Amino acid sequence: MMSDTLCKHIAIIMDGNGRWAKKRGMPRTFGHKKGAENVVNITRAMKESGVKYLTLYAFSTENWQRSQDEVTALMQLLRDYLDKEFKEIMENNVRIVFIGERDMLAEDIQQKIKTVEAESAGNTDLTLCIALSYGSRQEILCAAKKAMTLALEKKISPNDLSVEMFSSLLYTKDIPNPDILIRTSGEQRISNYLLWQLAYTELFFTNTMWPDFGKDELLDIIEKFNTRERRYGKN
Repeated sequence: MMSDTLCKHIAIIMDGNGRWAKKRGMPRTFGHKKGAENVVNITRAMKESGVKYLTLYAFSTENWQRSQDEVTALMQLLRDYLDKEFKEIMENNVRIVFIGERDMLAEDIQQKIKTVEAESAGNTDLTLCIALSYGSRQEILCAAKKAMTLALEKKISPNDLSVEMFSSLLYTKDIPNPDILIRTSGEQRISNYLLWQLAYTELFFTNTMWPDFGKDELLDIIEKFNTRERRYGKN
């Protein structure tokens, strides 16, 4: 256990489910199922390590362009996760929140999200933030529109707008910026994920496919982070 970790927030791009399944001669949906199971394992590991916030890139706005069969399967996995894992979420004192374009989701999923968020709101050991139907450019654009509306309504002047104020208009307004970003499967790009929030985040890329990414590799990354000097451009 590493409860004394300097890292408070880890963001993960869970990549490689489809390729993991293909290597085993299985359909992409099988890989997504295994990936969903690993979310439970990694959430437990995060809580044990002392990390207080975990943000997972579950489904991007661009993912809506995938085949209808794959999107349908992913949405059903989400339903299953919210139904089957909710008891453990509550027992482990985990708060769960969602960020993204909720109105693009089916009505029943939107209702499940509201219920899970409301019932877990008082939990304090770990905040699990799920980026669902999420795109960072869209998030920033929405925040800019909010700022413009406030200015037009004379609630603020343009000179009032600061980094802190703009951050408060984002989906992640109540969540600290990530200390670590992990992307699995060997890809080394951000993919429209938390572009504003990652300004000074330490980046870790691993060749491990998401279904195989485990506690040992996670703890190794946290240990490496703990040895890094974060200067924020000061020297």
